[in-house]
Amino acid sequence: MSEPQVTVVVVPRERFSYTQFSLEGIYAHTDIPFKLIYIDGNSPRPVKRYLEAQSSAKAFHLIRTENYLSPNQARNLALSYIDTKYVVFIDNDVQVTPGWLNKLVECADETDASVVGPLYLDGVSENLETQNIHMAGGFCEFQEQEGKLDLREQRYFAKNQLPSVKSQLLREPTQLIEFHCVLIRTAIFKQLGDFDEKLMSLAEETDFCLTVRAMGGTIYLEPASTVIYVLPVPLVWYDLPYFWLRWSDAWNKASLNYFQQKWGLAENAKFMTIGYKWANRHRLVPLQQIQDLLLNILPWQFNSQIYLNFRAFVESVLTQLFVKNKHQKI
Repeated sequence: MSEPQVTVVVVPRERFSYTQFSLEGIYAHTDIPFKLIYIDGNSPRPVKRYLEAQSSAKAFHLIRTENYLSPNQARNLALSYIDTKYVVFIDNDVQVTPGWLNKLVECADETDASVVGPLYLDGVSENLETQNIHMAGGFCEFQEQEGKLDLREQRYFAKNQLPSVKSQLLREPTQLIEFHCVLIRTAIFKQLGDFDEKLMSLAEETDFCLTVRAMGGTIYLEPASTVIYVLPVPLVWYDLPYFWLRWSDAWNKASLNYFQQKWGLAENAKFMTIGYKWANRHRLVPLQQIQDLLLNILPWQFNSQIYLNFRAFVESVLTQLFVKNKHQKI
């Protein structure tokens, strides 16, 4: 291929400190021609300067805003600039592995899929033998019980170590992928329209997959393509304002309530409860180091409820200090 068939769009997920490692990985491990669009949503000055230098050196299209963006807002900023057959949206905290992109393109070419997702791993390094699976496709179906509509999701092979299930991972149709990395046939946006920006922190990938399936599109898993969601532990101090806005209670509740109304779920749907609990736990990731310190210093008088109250207080104070600034848009 001499002309690129695919545009890679990098968007912020929840932090900025992995920017350089992620971008360098894309260039190091991609062996087919591609265009690149980078969405920079108010990154701190060191990251901003790095991206400007890399954009000049590598001639990719850099789009910057002076306010934080939800992931769907960031994805929509790129849509009007995409002129290739395929587009890959990838988060700025993902590490790709050799051959990742050509395998996604091959799958789409050979299956005529509308959407292709890779094998997603969790980790902190590129050693695939030590990673846990984040997901390998999934199940996503509406279910009605006693006249109340719910939505059941299952992410296949989650938390399994890769070597133990590798032989079971096959290219196949699936109902669910995640936005850590996804290839999309660009033509479907004529029917699909923009990503729904009212989904700011939760259920974006579920909404997208349901919409694609409702319009007759197909979704495939291609495990020959592997990417790693690099866990945000520890966070750099300048990540905190965006991280806590991205997973703020306001964004989480607004996203889930909107999703519930959009798809007609019952108010007490388990889908809502599960998503909300996960987001609340994830928002406390930056306080893990404080928890570890307390456990080491005060093991004889540690009380779980006292700790929960303490970290909620710390989160509240830091949120007031760092998150509620002129850049915030809820």
